[in-house]
Amino acid sequence: MTADPERDLRDSLTGLAEILTATQPLTETLLQVAAFAVSAIPGADGAGVTVLERQGPDTMVASDDLVRAVDAEQYGIGEGPCLLAVETRATQRSGSLARESRWPRFGPRAGGLGVHSALSLPLLVAGQPVGALNVYGRAHDAFDEQSAFIGEEFAKPAAVTASQALLLEESRRLAVQLEQALAGRATLDQAIGIIMSRTGKTAEEALATLREGSERDHVDIGEAATQIVLQALARARARREATE
Repeated sequence: MTADPERDLRDSLTGLAEILTATQPLTETLLQVAAFAVSAIPGADGAGVTVLERQGPDTMVASDDLVRAVDAEQYGIGEGPCLLAVETRATQRSGSLARESRWPRFGPRAGGLGVHSALSLPLLVAGQPVGALNVYGRAHDAFDEQSAFIGEEFAKPAAVTASQALLLEESRRLAVQLEQALAGRATLDQAIGIIMSRTGKTAEEALATLREGSERDHVDIGEAATQIVLQALARARARREATE
């Protein structure tokens, strides 16, 4: 951070724009967002970002261990500025967490960790929260009106960056799931073919045999199919080695 808040904000926004062209993992993108927030917002000593996943647990990152510890207290208790920022879709600011009446359990714990100021900003896209940016300061009253204004200006493009990164991550996960499903289908077809060649059964009968085996052995049908294919490969390998 320099002595020129406008320049710091401008440089951080430029950095955010460059993130959108990257294809890195979600957590790496969010860590960069947190780092740019610390650079942009006056009074910030650390920051964390949380994105709300549509499926599975939310993804949370922190710029350093202190932020990680403070956020762990907040989410563990179920009370704090981030949660209220998402709930109300409005900026939450405090300069004396240990005496903060809004969060009577979280505030003293944060103060005990040496963090006395918080600035939590909802990350909104089309008016809907996709997450929150949590900025912390060790000093009392670390964030003034200018800090809040700059934070809100930063949060607008940060929300877009986080949302796009989350969509990209979800696309990656879907691609992996699809690849696994296709691989599983190929293994299933191979196992059915092996059963048909051994027994003379039809495809439907071979599939029924495979299902019966999976139920008997208490494994899912994919695992049962994999075992049949691996056993067939092992036998074929043994026969080949015996003839060499």
